[in-house]
Amino acid sequence: MLGDYRIAGRRASDIAASVEAGVGSGALAPGAVLPPMRELAGALGVNPNTVAAAYRTLRERGVIETDGRRGSRVRARPASAPRDELRMAVPAGVRDIASGNPDVRLLPALDAALAEAARRYAQAPTLYGDDPVAPELAALARADFDADGVPAGPVAVTSGALDGVERVLVAHLRPGDAVAVEDPGWGGVLDLVPALGLRALPMAVDDDGPVPDAVARALEAGARALIVTARAQNPTGAAVGEGRAAELRALLAGHPDVLVIGDDHAHGIVDVPLHTLGGVTRHWALIRSTAKAYGPDLRLAVLTGDAVTLDRLRGRQRLGAGWVSRLLQYAMVELWRSGAVDRAAVARAYAERRDGLVAALAERGVRAHGRSGMNVWVPVADETAVVTRLMGAGWAVAPGSRFRMEAGPGIRMTVSSLSAAEVPGLAAAVTAAVRPVGGGRFG
Repeated sequence: MLGDYRIAGRRASDIAASVEAGVGSGALAPGAVLPPMRELAGALGVNPNTVAAAYRTLRERGVIETDGRRGSRVRARPASAPRDELRMAVPAGVRDIASGNPDVRLLPALDAALAEAARRYAQAPTLYGDDPVAPELAALARADFDADGVPAGPVAVTSGALDGVERVLVAHLRPGDAVAVEDPGWGGVLDLVPALGLRALPMAVDDDGPVPDAVARALEAGARALIVTARAQNPTGAAVGEGRAAELRALLAGHPDVLVIGDDHAHGIVDVPLHTLGGVTRHWALIRSTAKAYGPDLRLAVLTGDAVTLDRLRGRQRLGAGWVSRLLQYAMVELWRSGAVDRAAVARAYAERRDGLVAALAERGVRAHGRSGMNVWVPVADETAVVTRLMGAGWAVAPGSRFRMEAGPGIRMTVSSLSAAEVPGLAAAVTAAVRPVGGGRFG
């Protein structure tokens, strides 16, 4: 069951630490079955309730999972083994289209914005007790939310989109609660959910976003929260259209207690409209990161939602980080006000590269997906073989295993740095490496 590894400890905390140490060292591999609670209690000479408490702690930390009669086992992707570890080193001379980064040539210069932020800070340094959100940034963010039909609500600022997702989940959920997540979906979320001790329920995705029957199954299975990428879904490029949004809103209307989190990380780099799911249920949030349009190092996202969610988020934030640097907020205000990013031009640049690659693959009989954003997803029969063949052909792509739970294998290609001249060669290399896989869903 556990091989040569022996769990030790007399207290619940010590037993949990022993298991976690085994997982961290690799002595307990993903999928390893733990002894039944009474059996382990007998071996350690402790009360079964002590072992039960240890196992509960491990579940809350995302280290193990329990499945009824099948017992408890180390998670297939424990919190100590994030999906980012599946990244491959890119050898010299190989073109990297796996990273997921924006085109640095389309990011604005920060010199003037940071200088203006420093000038403002010199006039009025931020001190303890000041409002955590710069009023000007809140006004600009709220105006953009209003323009996209996002329901009214207060504004908060977090250190990026994933920080916002985590804070909203923690504001409402407790370890053991179930969260419906896109499959394939953003690896950060797929790692974060079990790391918080939550259970991930996969939702199939097509070009229009989460598939309604998959969402319905997740809701029926007891999902307490739903995380949906509005546009430029990572890794597939899906975007929630008007019709799909109406279907999902109708489903959610029957589950008013479900927390709905919208991830609009691609705000500023897409040319498809936003169709929000916010406001259908009692608690919701919509998060907009500035990373893709203005630069990942700004570490800033703005979000809105219902008053209770935002109040809990900001209250908990005060007890930890306190606030996101007002210097960064002032810089963002300057970038936003000055129109430093030509949103239409950036969206057009990414669309030309993405659509060009999808079309070139279609001409060669390869089905690819990329409705919006900077990524193209290609379903494949053998993920490892395709990644290896493309590496040999001079192209580094991301393996789909970084982004999926139950969905079928695939590869993700980030088009942000591609030139039009490179598209035919890449399409030819992909065609030689894959077998077309049919179907409209990603899995």
